Amino acid sequence: KMTLNLNLHVLKSCLTISGLLLFLSALYSCNGTKQCAAPELALPETYNPSSGIDTASVADMEWWDFYGDSLLCSLINRALENNKDILIAASRVQEMRALYGASSAALLPQLSGGAYANNESNNYSGNGNVNDPEIGLKVTLSWEADLWRRLSWAKRKSAAAYQASVYDLQAMRMTLVSEVASAYFTLLALDSELDIVRRTLVTRKEGLQQAKLRYEGGLTSEMVYRQAEVEYTTTASLLPALEERVALTESGLRLLLGEYATAPVERPKIILSEVVMSDPSTGVPSSLLQRRPDLRAAEAELRMAMADVGISWADRFPKFTINITGGLENNRLSDFLFSLFSFVAGNLTSPIFDFGKRKRQYEASLARYDQARLTYEKQVMQAFREVNDALTQYNAARQSAQMKTSLRDAAMNYVELARLQYIGGTSLYIDVLDAQRRYFDAQIALSNAVRNEYLALVNLYKSLGGGWSRDGR
Repeated sequence: KMTLNLNLHVLKSCLTISGLLLFLSALYSCNGTKQCAAPELALPETYNPSSGIDTASVADMEWWDFYGDSLLCSLINRALENNKDILIAASRVQEMRALYGASSAALLPQLSGGAYANNESNNYSGNGNVNDPEIGLKVTLSWEADLWRRLSWAKRKSAAAYQASVYDLQAMRMTLVSEVASAYFTLLALDSELDIVRRTLVTRKEGLQQAKLRYEGGLTSEMVYRQAEVEYTTTASLLPALEERVALTESGLRLLLGEYATAPVERPKIILSEVVMSDPSTGVPSSLLQRRPDLRAAEAELRMAMADVGISWADRFPKFTINITGGLENNRLSDFLFSLFSFVAGNLTSPIFDFGKRKRQYEASLARYDQARLTYEKQVMQAFREVNDALTQYNAARQSAQMKTSLRDAAMNYVELARLQYIGGTSLYIDVLDAQRRYFDAQIALSNAVRNEYLALVNLYKSLGGGWSRDGR
């Protein structure tokens, strides 16, 4: 009874000290991060000063609605399910979630237990050995008071790290969707260019055969035949490089899909037409902070840096722990079940003199926070620039595609006119070859211009924060 009363008295004393320390910590807990300045963003109201404010954005569309092409959507789904980088990032999220749970548990009491048996033998002053056996079964409850909110800041840091990993996964999804779409449209454009070259090669071969017959029949000079031969060979020499680009693009797309490049990528045999979406809405710059998961990840990393400041601040002050142990302890097994044991202890540890080590660590954490803040501000500015650049590139690509369409039509008319004049005997065959060459170049230029228009729209959608799917799909 005396032992029990004494332990209760110690427990009350520990709780009193704990309450006092918690009260003091409440008074000073905010001092650690008050020197952390908030980021200064000052984003403009619009991307283009000449345009009005429109909060709607094409990035609000889910990627399967934005792209629409069922085959492309199938490829994107396969990439999101099988891409190794996505799977690694998803595993990272699970890791951060587990660590966040561990940091949350650190705020709660920890219960541990153990059983032991030992036999100590002593021979003091040569009076013979004295055996001191002991067996025990004990349970210990330990709890660290969250003085100066050190454990709370650690929990906040883990929470921010978990959120950052989620946003990193979303940002990776956004990038992957963009890369698959870009590779898909590049393949379609290469197929179109390859088809143009092959069709032109058939025409050039027919022209070469006719030139040879006319030369051998004495109707034209050898110069005309050799000119036709040069045009045919020049066109044929384009095929190997184009076929190589097709194979390499397919191989890269297969890697994005998480598959081996053992077969061609399925795709329709179509010629890309000009983009229907002539004026995609962009929303306001401030919406980027919510739409872009990479910016949200940077913001979470800023919160991690602030939590580090709070932790390093709290490490400069005392730590208080309470340990309560109870169980059974005796030196004989026969009386073991009747030998109750209890022990209560409160420990207060505090740094006294460390040559300014903890202070310097706190100052270093403040400097790291400033670095994270400036990095976040830079990333926001970079995101704004990416949207501006993507808008510029898309508008330029769109205008270029329109002009290249007019050029293709004009070159086609030129070919027909040159052919008729050659048949009528009013122009030379070299004029026909020149017209065909210009028409061929105009077709290739239009195919590339339309491809660039598609790629620019994909890049604009990504830069605005589209493609990571808000419903987790």
